[in-house]
Amino acid sequence: IATFNLMFSGDITLNIMSLGGLALGIGMLVDNSVVVLESIFRHREKGESILAAAQTGASEVGTAVVASTLTTIAVFFPLVFVKGIAGQLFRDQALTVMALPLHTKETYALMETAQALSREHFGNKGENHFHIGVNVSPCPMNCKFCSLTKAAGIFKDDIVFSDEQIIAWAQEAQAHGADALNLMTTGTFPFKQLLRIGRLLKKTVEVPLVANIRDINHDEGEALLEAGFVGAYKAVRLGEGRDTPISRDKRIKSIGVYKDVGLRWMNCVEPVGPEHDHEEIVDLMLLAREYGATYSGIMRRINFPGSPLARFGMISELEMAKMVAVSRLVMGAAAKAHCTHEPHSASLMAGANLFFPEVGASPRDNEADTQKGRGH
Repeated sequence: IATFNLMFSGDITLNIMSLGGLALGIGMLVDNSVVVLESIFRHREKGESILAAAQTGASEVGTAVVASTLTTIAVFFPLVFVKGIAGQLFRDQALTVMALPLHTKETYALMETAQALSREHFGNKGENHFHIGVNVSPCPMNCKFCSLTKAAGIFKDDIVFSDEQIIAWAQEAQAHGADALNLMTTGTFPFKQLLRIGRLLKKTVEVPLVANIRDINHDEGEALLEAGFVGAYKAVRLGEGRDTPISRDKRIKSIGVYKDVGLRWMNCVEPVGPEHDHEEIVDLMLLAREYGATYSGIMRRINFPGSPLARFGMISELEMAKMVAVSRLVMGAAAKAHCTHEPHSASLMAGANLFFPEVGASPRDNEADTQKGRGH
């Protein structure tokens, strides 16, 4: 009963790991008890009283019992310092299946397994998170994979789509059964202006609002909630600090802000390219699980004209679908949905159920309104 009370207070559920721990603990308790009782019984057979036999018998084997227990503790104690133990257990398996060759029955079986899990877990429901790029700007952050940067040189002037246009897009999204509105801004877009747009849309449509913006602090997180946002999209990107000027720690700090203030954290492993190795991709899959992403998935890098990363090429749709399947299995029952972007049929057959139709600005396009370019 005491153990179950501790499990309840620590928010530990009954699963394979916790049941294994209980079995180990019970086994140690029984083993130690048998050793002590046998020692006591031996002294009783010599004619000693119950009290004397208990004292002598227990003291004779006490050191051995303690030493035996400590050796077991020593083996498992290092696990205390391992973050996200459930995720760590999936790391080796995830790396193994990430290495499966394409066009093999094993890879297709992997995709089918992830697909079956999603259909059962999500009840055959798809998710439509309608992306609205609020503004276009030559952003000074100069992330190498983004077309909306000063370095890319595609966009010279600031463009902010009108309230009327944003409302029309939001109403279109609602008419098509959107499950969320994903409002994206560039890194220098005024935060108060985003809050104003959020309040305006909250009065106009009933679709939940998700902010896709720069890193924020706790006060700004509270302000997003007050303006009607229910969540925020944030990716700890592949190549963070190398292809972006932003550190991994800063991204994770923003994720902590979302959790602290009560915003749902939305995430994709992105932007995946051939230059990224399996370990860094899997590590971000596990990060999504560890920090409790509402949804995760895979977004591949799309090379815009003149992209400095174009020399690496792009991963194929089938490669992406395999990664979607691995990510889906890593997330397990923690996921509320699983995304793929840009959308395609192969990932839909590999466990993805969340797509992003796009209007307005897109970091993968050279058109101010992606409807005229890559938008879906």
